Amino acid sequence: MDLARRHLLAGGLAAAGLPRAAAADAVGSPAPGGHAVAGRTADAMELALAVHAPSSPTGLAISRTGRVFVMMPRFTGKEPITLGEALPDGAVKAYPDAATNRPDPGRPQATLFHVPNGVFAPDDTLWLLDAGIPEGKGPPVPGGAKLVQVDLSENRIRRVIPLEAGIAPTSSLNDLRVDIRAGRQRAYVTDQGQGEDGAILAVDLATGQVARRLAGHASTKSQKGVVKFVEGRPVMQTLGDAPPQFPKGGANGIALSPDGARLYYAPLMGRRLYAVDTGNLLDPAVSDAAVAARVQDLGEKGLTGGLTTDARDRVYLSLQEHNAVGRRDPDGTITVIAADPRLIWADTFWITADRWLYVSASQVNRRPEFNHGRDLTEPPYAILRVRIDADPA
Repeated sequence: MDLARRHLLAGGLAAAGLPRAAAADAVGSPAPGGHAVAGRTADAMELALAVHAPSSPTGLAISRTGRVFVMMPRFTGKEPITLGEALPDGAVKAYPDAATNRPDPGRPQATLFHVPNGVFAPDDTLWLLDAGIPEGKGPPVPGGAKLVQVDLSENRIRRVIPLEAGIAPTSSLNDLRVDIRAGRQRAYVTDQGQGEDGAILAVDLATGQVARRLAGHASTKSQKGVVKFVEGRPVMQTLGDAPPQFPKGGANGIALSPDGARLYYAPLMGRRLYAVDTGNLLDPAVSDAAVAARVQDLGEKGLTGGLTTDARDRVYLSLQEHNAVGRRDPDGTITVIAADPRLIWADTFWITADRWLYVSASQVNRRPEFNHGRDLTEPPYAILRVRIDADPA
C-alpha cells in the first residue's frame, strides 16, 4: 500500500471525507501561495495528515508501505502513550499495543518509557530510541534507556539493545540514526542532556557495544544566552513562581551523510551546525580528545530541532523560529525551501522514496512548561510535506 492509498494526500485531505479547505482549517490557516524569505519565494507546504495525538508528536517515521508512526516524549509523565501509529483518518493508536506503552521499571526492556524518535532501517524494520525517563526528567530508569527494533509484519519487538553503558544520570536521549549496509551495522544517538552538557552515542548493532563521545564538548553543549523565538514570542520555561528561565538543550538534531562517513548534529539551543567523522567513534583505541579534534564547525544554521539529509548530502533544517524548512548545500549555502504558518515547532523530517519531504509540527512551544502552566497546544497536529529533487540519503 503506497502513501496515496494511505490517504496522505496532497493539499491537506487529512481527515477522511473532509474537503480540502476543511482539512486545512483543522490545523490553522491554510498555507498561502508562498513566503518571501531571504530574497526568494519559499514553496508552500501541503498538509499530509492532521494527527489527533494525545500529546506533542515530536518524532515521525514513515514505512515503505506508507504506515505512519509518531513518537510522543513523556515530558511530564501524564502522557498516555509514547509511541503511536497514525491511521488514515488521523486517529492515533498505541503501538505496538497499550501494554507496551505502560512504563514498568520492573520490566525496563519490555516497556516504553520516553520515545522521542524512531527511524526505519533498509529492511523496513522500525528502530526506536527510548530515553528511559518516564517523567521527562531525573535519572533514566535502570535498563530503560535502549534501542528497540520492531517487526512491522508481526507488530512485535524483535530486539532490544541496552544503552546503559553510554548514558549519564542527567542524560536525555533525543534523536537517532541507523546505518545498516554491507559490513556495517551502527546507530548514532544524540544526548541532549537535562542541563548544559550533551553527548553523542555510537552503537555497534551487531555486538551491542556503546561508546559515549564528545561529552561536554562545545559542539554538544547548550549554548548560553540563546533565546528562541517561535510564533513571535520568546520560548522561556515558566515553572511555578520561579522567574522565567532560558531553556537548555545540548546535542539534539542528527543526520548522516549518504555514505555514512559523516555525522551532522547540532544543539537544541545553539545556532551552529557541526560534523564529525563516524569512523573513529566506536574505536576504543581512539581517544576522546582525538575524536574532538576532528569536529568541524560548519557555521550558522539558525535555531533548529530535527535534521535530515538527502542523497546529494544536503542537510535539511527545521527552522523553528521561521515556521520554515531550510536546506544546506555541501558548499555551505543555506536556502529556505518551504514555509507554512502551520509548521509550529518544526521537528522531525522524513524523506520518502517518491521524493516528498515530510515534517512534524509538534507545537512544543505551546506546552504548559513554557506558558505558566497553561496548555496552549491545539490538536490535531500537522504533518506537512513539500516536494524535493533528490532521493533519501
